Amino acid sequence: MMRPSRPTSTVNIRTLQYRDLEVFDRISRSVMEEIPSAASMVREHNIDVSRWYGLLKFLRWFPNPLRHSLSIQIAEAASKVCGVIQTSPFNSAGTTWRVDRLAAESVVVAEDEGKTTTLITAMDLGSLLLRNSFETILQARTWILELDVSDETRLPLYRHNGFQPVAQMTYWSIAPEQLQEIAQREPDLPNLLPVSNADAHLLYQLDNMAMPPLVRQVFDRHPQDFKVSLFGSVVQLVKQWMTQTEVVSGYVFEPQRKVAIAHFQVTLSRDGSQSHSAQLAVHPAYTWLYPEVMAQVARITSEFPSQSLQILSADYHPEREAYLERVGAKRIAHTLMMSRSVWHKLRETRSMPSLEGIPLGDVIPGFQPSRKPVPGRIMLDPQSTKFRIRQPRKNQASPLMPRETHSKEQLFPPQDPDPCC
Repeated sequence: MMRPSRPTSTVNIRTLQYRDLEVFDRISRSVMEEIPSAASMVREHNIDVSRWYGLLKFLRWFPNPLRHSLSIQIAEAASKVCGVIQTSPFNSAGTTWRVDRLAAESVVVAEDEGKTTTLITAMDLGSLLLRNSFETILQARTWILELDVSDETRLPLYRHNGFQPVAQMTYWSIAPEQLQEIAQREPDLPNLLPVSNADAHLLYQLDNMAMPPLVRQVFDRHPQDFKVSLFGSVVQLVKQWMTQTEVVSGYVFEPQRKVAIAHFQVTLSRDGSQSHSAQLAVHPAYTWLYPEVMAQVARITSEFPSQSLQILSADYHPEREAYLERVGAKRIAHTLMMSRSVWHKLRETRSMPSLEGIPLGDVIPGFQPSRKPVPGRIMLDPQSTKFRIRQPRKNQASPLMPRETHSKEQLFPPQDPDPCC
């Protein structure tokens, strides 16, 4: 007898181990890798875990850009690996994390000594892996991912676990012949400067201006995200040497406003085995710079083997998409960027008591009175119709203490006659 059921205690979630590498590669191949990761703002080129497992396991104990490369969780049921999830931080502060890879397979679990079998679907396993990441990675306030719009397997899974669309991404490919035509134009960029760590604040301002408020809040980038440490630069050089690529970047500086108005980063293939890719950021008030920046990028690619150029545009970049259509670029992929906030989880787990009905002195101890207030006496001045307040003297008894009564003559003694009269 077989009956479908949700994941129970029979599913064990643990970290990746050496014996899981073969199964990890097999399950990971089932994930669609049609999205060009080199040009993406969200996806990152994953390192070959099976090849560098020993080195990555050693680097995870030190602060370096590769310490989260083995942030991989395995779902195991009935002594069989049936699901895998790989995550990594998106920004330097660690407030936003991304789901790099998620794959799950349905599994049948035997119960009651084989008399009853339970079917655990891929949807249930994927939800279990996602929720485990939400609960274990406490510093993550927002989760982000990117998947193909035609992926009917994982899109319902992410929707079921609270992910919502943020933007639609389109990947374009410019043929080598079109790049040669664009390179014939002389770019008008008088203030083109190379990128360094000293320009991180300028690039941070440009990045905030080039994105809508919702995407800016999800990314939560800081100037530190645009700096490269010494160890990070070494890792990039090693990666470029292994993949036979070269990275060229620059930005356009506006001297009057003291801001960066455009930025580009081109990843070039030295041996021509893969396509070139470029990432662009242009200030919304200077969209006329697209032809100039693209002419500069085309001139850079002309010095390397002839290959196509891949560029990304979002639905909030209408001017960029219009320019790419005008030059004859071809759409090669259409993806959806989704995000999920975990602030509601904090409100559920940490209940805040209501402040209604609590005295102010119990909330703020500083508001406790040091002594009871002593009221003054209100006396009627016979020379004026106004009231005046007289504070009690030090040797005078407090008004709260019992005192003897005074007559009207004692309160208002008669004035002495004028001696001159």
